[in-house]
Amino acid sequence: MFWVLPFFLASPANTLMKRVMSKSGFIGMGALNNGAIKAVSEISSSVYILGLHYFGLKGGSWMIIKKIFNNNAIVAKDPHKQEFVVMGCGIGFKKSVGDEVAQDLIEKVFILKQKDASEKFKLLLEDVPSEYVSLCYDIIEYGKNSIEAPLSDYIYVTLTDHINNTLKMHDEGIRNTNPLIWEIKKLYPKEFGIGLKALEFIEDSVGKKLSEDEAANIALHLINAQANHPNHKVTDVAGQTQKIQDILNIIKYTYQLDLDEASVSFERFITHLRFFFQRIDKRKKTELEDDFLLRQIKAKYKRAYHCTLKIEKYLNMELSDEEKLYLTIHVHRVTERQTE
Repeated sequence: MFWVLPFFLASPANTLMKRVMSKSGFIGMGALNNGAIKAVSEISSSVYILGLHYFGLKGGSWMIIKKIFNNNAIVAKDPHKQEFVVMGCGIGFKKSVGDEVAQDLIEKVFILKQKDASEKFKLLLEDVPSEYVSLCYDIIEYGKNSIEAPLSDYIYVTLTDHINNTLKMHDEGIRNTNPLIWEIKKLYPKEFGIGLKALEFIEDSVGKKLSEDEAANIALHLINAQANHPNHKVTDVAGQTQKIQDILNIIKYTYQLDLDEASVSFERFITHLRFFFQRIDKRKKTELEDDFLLRQIKAKYKRAYHCTLKIEKYLNMELSDEEKLYLTIHVHRVTERQTE
């Protein structure tokens, strides 16, 4: 994985102020003198401690430039041969490999931990303007704080690549449409809202106004980043979203009614379906210890159970009794007020 530490020159004494990001957002603010910064040490999947990683101490060495992408982005290494992507206005200007990094020009430092992601990220920097990289960082950190959920580190690669290509297409007069925009708005309102905010970031940063389709595209990246973890296969969020919409249509046609999309029952049903598809993707199958409850539900909610069987047929897979039980309960709850 990699961590992104933005630095700010806080005083004439070169005090470096920085935000240390956790998987769920800010851990806190820190200030260190003499060029010292705090590095992040992982102690569990969700808990982090702050350790000291020194640069530029008396008698020591500052980061050395290993590669120059452009005037504003470089790869640097410290005395321990740890590599960083360092960004700042003019940080690579008239510099050569082997020069020390000018610490007063540092704006952001990407501490690269996961080799695959870091190599892909460095490849991106060969072609992507540094202002776009910085823009995507702001969007991702806003998303982290809004969603309050861990995001895969690969979003720094995938979203940066996507935004770069989208802006190129915009310059060529090509609109990047999203056929699932309506479904994304309805099924992932928080992520879509972040996408809309991202459009504001983009317009403020580069002066280009993009359509709401792009907000939906950005939302898909955020959804993917929540679902994906290292060494796990990529979830087909677009396909999953389409399936959820198809299931909702099966319910609508079976009951001949429009669902109340503002209801708590609807929101809970959508959440259930999202986790349902995650279980399917992971081949995680659970069974009831006793089918008594399912038999009771089948008898009490016959129409809802019949609808569940239609959903099972549509999915073209055999669902466990437990999945049928909870699907039936959710179908009943999401339709009961309209059928009373």
